[in-house]
Amino acid sequence: MNFLETIIGNLKNTPEKVILSEVHEDRLASTSCQQLLTAVNQARLALKAAGLRRGDRCALFAPNSSHWVAVDLAIMAEGAIVVPLYSRQSPAELVTMMKDCAPRLLVCADEQLERSVATLWPDLPSTLLYDKIFNTSTALSDAAGPVELSADSPVTIIYTSGTSGDPKGVVLNVANLSFMVQRTTARLEELMRDVPKDGDDRVFHYLPFCFAGSWILLLTCLYRNNALMMSTDLNKLADELKVAAPHYFLNVPALLDRIRNGILEQLKKKGGLALTLFQKGQAAWIARQNGKVGTSLWLICAARLMFPKIKQRIGPNLVALISGSAPLSEHTQQFFMMLGIPVLQVYGLTETTAICTMDHVHRYTPGRVGPAIPGIEMKLGENQEILVRGPNVFPGFWNRPEATSRVLKDGWFYTGDQGEVDESGNWKIVGRLKDLIIPSSGHNISPEPIEQMVLRALPAAEQVIAVGNGRKFLSIIVTGNLSSAEIESALKIVNRDLPHYKQLRGFHRNEEPFTVESGLLTANRKLKRSLIEARFRKEIEALYSTSGQAEKERVSQ
Repeated sequence: MNFLETIIGNLKNTPEKVILSEVHEDRLASTSCQQLLTAVNQARLALKAAGLRRGDRCALFAPNSSHWVAVDLAIMAEGAIVVPLYSRQSPAELVTMMKDCAPRLLVCADEQLERSVATLWPDLPSTLLYDKIFNTSTALSDAAGPVELSADSPVTIIYTSGTSGDPKGVVLNVANLSFMVQRTTARLEELMRDVPKDGDDRVFHYLPFCFAGSWILLLTCLYRNNALMMSTDLNKLADELKVAAPHYFLNVPALLDRIRNGILEQLKKKGGLALTLFQKGQAAWIARQNGKVGTSLWLICAARLMFPKIKQRIGPNLVALISGSAPLSEHTQQFFMMLGIPVLQVYGLTETTAICTMDHVHRYTPGRVGPAIPGIEMKLGENQEILVRGPNVFPGFWNRPEATSRVLKDGWFYTGDQGEVDESGNWKIVGRLKDLIIPSSGHNISPEPIEQMVLRALPAAEQVIAVGNGRKFLSIIVTGNLSSAEIESALKIVNRDLPHYKQLRGFHRNEEPFTVESGLLTANRKLKRSLIEARFRKEIEALYSTSGQAEKERVSQ
């Protein structure tokens, strides 16, 4: 059976089992397999009545919910192609995506979301709202299975983040998904094999389902017939985590950095013996990690009295945190390790069905993203570009044969990412080839590692972007509530560990952070480098003008 047949079969075979829960304030609103199956069948009937047919594209524009899951499964069960859209993305970008894939139907959670795109696209396709789908007692027979799909049948078009230029629609098919959920299932079962538990893994989820990695976790839970708890308010994430008390959940590095910085800030405010114990215990732990042997009384006390209490506050049941979508700071990963919480990294792209590598559950190296998942091949091409081959590689971009031919060559997918791999096959991601900065010295410089160094030295910074293409030296733009003195101090520290051609000689401080709404971050919060540089063209020019030399000189002293 393919992944969708297995999921629908699970819903039919365990009707009373809770399969989804929405976290609302201090309670869980649960959905059983039977209730979800009924909602799927309601959606299938509404989609058919609205004229959706096999092979049609259907855009799904809504935040995470049990209804989102029902519509998603219904579209695929009808043999149509789901196009998930991010509910917080700019309407102009969403309209561009929809015009590209020409959906027959748009499913929206409510009228407000519909209006947000209708104002920019008067010829919006037929729209179906949740109210019309689910406020009915009529549905297909519960016995109705999904239409028969071949291995190469497309099931989704997920649009890339569009860090440069317009986003492209990544087509994923039945074979891609069936392969991937088997691999993720095996890894999660390995993670939980020796963990005492009563029933399902406790899995919490806050990332939008419209992102490939997030969707894969959802499908994996449904494939395993394991309940999933969903966030309903990101502003109350800390409270929701207390209610969910998960064994594990999927993260982006930004949240893990925020948790770490929040803990450190609370300890600084508390001061006294607690702060001393933590700082000295942390220093001893880092020394041990660096090969300095010996027993430290501070480490023993911190490991018994301090670290377990912090872990308990983050999550009493946590077995591991899973991180993907962007590079995770090695210092942040080690911070959680010190507390007794493994952070397992995953690397992949939408074009590789979200995943290429996964950290081993018990053998992982901070700063690396694990070996290639079983069944796929990875190697390095020119300029250390990572190439991937296997059942997880997408068949191509929607309606973009030229773009497809540029990245799919002789069976290999050219990721555009630069990497390193050690003798054991453990991968490290260096950066993106297209993001390389080439100053007037001619050196090829990946900005991401340098930006991570600045963020480590400047925890209060929101974002850092390095600039300097064709210039004599590199500079940065820093966002957040920071003083120039703080930035200067951090850059002096960073520059000590950099060769002269990578050193940061200038900076521009911008209090307002980049956001998705301002158009400077992608939907999954990656920097839109070209747009940021265009928006701050005057400020960047000032860094390299005669009047900007004072800034440079202060940093380089």
